[in-house]
Amino acid sequence: MTLVQLEYIVALDTYRSFGIAAEKCFVTQPTMSMQVQKLEEELGIKLFDRSKQPITPTDIGIEVIEQARTILKESYKLKELINNQKSVISGELRIGIIPTMAPYLMPQIISAFMKKYPDVQLVVWEYMTDQIVSELKNGLLDCGILSTPLEDKSLQENPLFYESFVAYLSKSSPLTSKKTLQASDINLDDLWLLNEGHCMRNQILNICNRKKSTEVRAFEYNTDSVETLKRMVEMNKGITLLPELSISDFSVKQLDRIRYFKSPQPTREISIVTHRNFLKRRLIMALEKEILDAIPKRMRNKNKKEVLEIYS
Repeated sequence: MTLVQLEYIVALDTYRSFGIAAEKCFVTQPTMSMQVQKLEEELGIKLFDRSKQPITPTDIGIEVIEQARTILKESYKLKELINNQKSVISGELRIGIIPTMAPYLMPQIISAFMKKYPDVQLVVWEYMTDQIVSELKNGLLDCGILSTPLEDKSLQENPLFYESFVAYLSKSSPLTSKKTLQASDINLDDLWLLNEGHCMRNQILNICNRKKSTEVRAFEYNTDSVETLKRMVEMNKGITLLPELSISDFSVKQLDRIRYFKSPQPTREISIVTHRNFLKRRLIMALEKEILDAIPKRMRNKNKKEVLEIYS
């Protein structure tokens, strides 16, 4: 029995497919299949029912795989202990980040992080919140950068900063006459939103304290992209709400269309989220420092009386 074999059965349990599991483990499917079969022969049991699609673990397989996850975690702790003793920050850090944050945060921190820690391999996925939470629990991600709170006791949240929402107006919007806005100023029929499933969509609807109208519109555009929302406002009528980091590279003309909200400003809390029994503490602490160095100081030092936290 080897740690590699344990990694294979954990991956196979996670993805329920030899092809996908082999790809995630960077080996060929025949190699993985052979190693899993060798482990089964050594243990004298069948770990997986291959007659089902997707494949599923047997009853005894479920228990063995659970123990395998524990063994692998302990082995990673041993490596981490040795690296800490050597004062070395190295290894792989698997990060999940929500799409409404990724393009405005990650480009700033990746180059600085890799320059400081050349022995670290960053692996970043843009996922929606539900998938990040699922992969944190399955051990497929080391940390997530998410809008919180999540209210999940199996996860640990470390708030980093508070990001305000701002309104982005079309030229024809009557709201351009106002210097600052209130939520009650926004007509939902004029509002461009992200698709269902994005936490930012729910947050914006919560800011307006209303549900999206079910009335059929002459034109409706479904998107997963904040950038697309910007373009729809610029080329059409209406309004959208944007996270503040997304306007950092705006031109003067674009900034003329931005309106902040009156105090208390609607904001979202951004946190590094880990499993409660997480590993790679030094790596995650290094990532946290780079994030805090990259964002404006005022986002770290928001006066609680001046912001209104918006939940999903």
